[in-house]
Amino acid sequence: MDKHVTAAFDSEEKTMSINIKKIGVIGAGQMGSGIAHVCAQAGYDVHMLDISEDAIAAGMDKIKKGMARQVSRSELSEADADAAMKHITTGTDYAGFGDCDFVVEAASEDEDVKKAILKQLCPVLREDALIASNTSSISITRLGAQTDRPGKFLGMHFMNPVPRMELVELIRGIATDEDTYSAIRELAAKLGKKSVNAEDFPAFIVNRILLPMINEAVYTLYEGVGSVEAIDTSMKLGTHHPMGPLELADFIGLDTCLAVMHVLHDGLADTKYRPCPLLVKYVEAGWLGRKTGRGFYDYSGDVPVPTR
Repeated sequence: MDKHVTAAFDSEEKTMSINIKKIGVIGAGQMGSGIAHVCAQAGYDVHMLDISEDAIAAGMDKIKKGMARQVSRSELSEADADAAMKHITTGTDYAGFGDCDFVVEAASEDEDVKKAILKQLCPVLREDALIASNTSSISITRLGAQTDRPGKFLGMHFMNPVPRMELVELIRGIATDEDTYSAIRELAAKLGKKSVNAEDFPAFIVNRILLPMINEAVYTLYEGVGSVEAIDTSMKLGTHHPMGPLELADFIGLDTCLAVMHVLHDGLADTKYRPCPLLVKYVEAGWLGRKTGRGFYDYSGDVPVPTR
């Protein structure tokens, strides 16, 4: 082979090789802390950011408790848990992502919030750093267009709770490079996850199917077809779902459920995705589920009690 051709081939191979060693996570909430947890447990250095030290402390506490549960179930040794915790650094300044190879945005499901984060993130990153959004419904193409590297941007949607759920949806934007997709698919496997490809349509695969079911359960409650307890019991015993749809909505967060339904309704312009007025009312009341102590169930006592 001609030496110039060989040199060009070698150069291309180096370009295609994306070596991820340090991972940044934006957001220390339920999803961000879960992503940091699995990345640190897999041996990656992790830098986790949130807007306040209190939010970071709460996120680190979630990670510690999650690893302690794994130790109690003999899924993780104490030594490995301690080693994983040492892989995590935290901060409130985006400059901490300067040496990251890959950053995952895991902020709230609000497109304006995510776009603002990406605008702050890109200037501090190396040119070769990759970015993913953990969005559960928002267009990857639109988010990627807000960055200086749409080819190095994709969707990486983890399921909740991240340490327990095996699936990751990978979503290419229209500009996502194949090398980027391949590198993140390989990363997902190293994290012990099974990845599936989802096209860049509103809510992707899981939430395209799941959230309309939850919304229909809320309509069933709204129209008086059944009570909270009757609806959840029917789905658990009648279809062997591990959680009833209203219980699951509280677990996800009713604000997140409503946000996804708005994305589906606005993006697909089909009335079947219209959010139930009762779901809207609960969110307006601040009854967002487990995280606020009240949703379709009241969590103030030892046992959750239906609120309707």
